[in-house]
Amino acid sequence: MDFFASSAGPIAQALGTTILLAVSAGVGSIVLGTLVTAARISPVPVLRWAAFAYVQFFVNVPLLVLLVLAVFALPDAGFLLPLTPTAIIVLTLYEAAYVAEAVRSGVNTVSRGEIEASRALGFSLGQTLRVLVIPQSLRAAIQPIGNVMIALTMNTALAAAVGVVELTSAANKLNLVEAQPILIFTAAGLIYMVLALAIGLTAGRLEKKLRIRR
Repeated sequence: MDFFASSAGPIAQALGTTILLAVSAGVGSIVLGTLVTAARISPVPVLRWAAFAYVQFFVNVPLLVLLVLAVFALPDAGFLLPLTPTAIIVLTLYEAAYVAEAVRSGVNTVSRGEIEASRALGFSLGQTLRVLVIPQSLRAAIQPIGNVMIALTMNTALAAAVGVVELTSAANKLNLVEAQPILIFTAAGLIYMVLALAIGLTAGRLEKKLRIRR
């Protein structure tokens, strides 16, 4: 067990990177996913098709392929970024497609009567989306979005495959030195489980607090 104490610093730093990836990509994907949803329900055909194509692309291409392309192909095209920001951008773009689907499911909870009432009051399309549709959709989709955030946290482990030193990568490096795979990866799995439970509990509390009562 001494090797855990001696490796606490690097493990804590790697856990910080995992949390940075999850939080940064989580916030970015919620913002981007909400914008994609707004485009998908807009009356402008070009926006609807562009949003549809975006979602279909990212839900049908493996995240690992996107990470490898971003890290190894983009530099050849002249786009140079450090590894961690690159992983955050790819995770954001990828998870935003799933957030968009979750928010779009929440749009169905907004009654047509409320939308027609907003039009009768003279609201523009943008005002209807901003004041009525998107806020209610987000509140109705808190639990699905929470599930996407849990999946995002698990997906941060894939960043190890392209060289980001996050929790899984640090556990693997520790195992190469100590040769204790069961102990080390069980500990890493428990840390991921704690993170997932924290996200699930937070989503559950937010859902109860912000539930729309009709």
